[in-house]
Amino acid sequence: MLTVRRNGPREDVSFVSAAGRPIVLATLDVPFAEEATVFAVDTAVESGQPLVVVNVVEIAPTHWSLVGYCYIEREELQRELRKPAELAHSLAVRVERLRVCSPHPVDALLELAAERKPGVLVFGPDRSRMRRRRYERAARRLSERAGCLVWTSSDAPPEHVDLALRRQGPRVALTSVLRRKR
Repeated sequence: MLTVRRNGPREDVSFVSAAGRPIVLATLDVPFAEEATVFAVDTAVESGQPLVVVNVVEIAPTHWSLVGYCYIEREELQRELRKPAELAHSLAVRVERLRVCSPHPVDALLELAAERKPGVLVFGPDRSRMRRRRYERAARRLSERAGCLVWTSSDAPPEHVDLALRRQGPRVALTSVLRRKR
């Protein structure tokens, strides 16, 4: 019987797959959620990888956007988006900040993820500042199409949960009344 002896690799490959795979922290023109910021910065510090902080902005394809006058960031948003970068920089993590303007922001983020090949894509917009459906659609598309690990916030913010619970009560009663009449 023939057997093949494998002595293992001749070089240390334990860190080869992690080399050059940044952590991407992304939002859709709203501030970051606190838990996303903590997770992204902590992951970058522990893995020793750079942090790429990305703000993806939806713009209309007009003449002015083609010339470059498409988007002016609000000062309070600028301050909020700067916080994760400053925190990571204070912990000796290399940081790069990007703003991506596109008529299709989720597709642009997927393209950025394909170019940068991140270890983890942290999709962390503050859910209380954007519509629930927009967040869920973007998170679903990122989870399905990104070629890397994708971290999203798993639970809805309390104000959306309370609102959803209040809305579900009358709807359930209405559908049950309609079903009884048939």
